[in-house]
Amino acid sequence: MLDRDGDTHVYLQIADIVRRQIVDGALLPGQPIPSESMIQREFGVARTTARRAIGLLRKEGLVHAVRGEGTFVGPPGAAPRESRKTPLFRQIADDIIEGVRRGDLQPRRPIPSETTLVQQYDVARETVRRAIALLREAGWIYTVPERGSFVSPRDRWPDPDSSR
Repeated sequence: MLDRDGDTHVYLQIADIVRRQIVDGALLPGQPIPSESMIQREFGVARTTARRAIGLLRKEGLVHAVRGEGTFVGPPGAAPRESRKTPLFRQIADDIIEGVRRGDLQPRRPIPSETTLVQQYDVARETVRRAIALLREAGWIYTVPERGSFVSPRDRWPDPDSSR
C-alpha cells in the first residue's frame, strides 16, 4: 500500500516494493519485472512515476533493460533468460498486418491508437512507435498529423513477401 500523503515520493515506494520482491526471491535473476504499464495499473500512477521507479532500480544495478523485450532482474548476463524470437515491436506490426489482411482493419480507417496498443501489449510507448514506424515505412499505414494512423488503400499495400 502506497502512502501518497507521506514524505516519501511514490516512485521511491514503488521501487522499494519491487526491490523487496527481488531480495525476497519472488523475482529471480533473469525474470522480467512488472512493466511500466503494469505498475501504472497496479498502483494507479502516471507512466513517469513508474519509469522513475524502474530507473532507480536500474541505477542500483538490480535490474537491466533489453530494448524491445522488457526489464529483467540482475545485471545483463547474470542469469539466462529466454530471448524472444520476434521483437515486441515486430510482433505488434505483424498483428496489425494480419488484422488488415483479415479485414478487421479497413483501408482509410484508423488503426488502434498508441495508448490502446501500449495497454493491449503491455509495452512502452517507444515500442509501439517503432511498430508504427515499421508499418509506415512498409506502406501498410499512413499518418495524418493530429488525426492518427490509418490503413493505407489496398493498392498501396506491399507485396506479401516484402512485409518483413
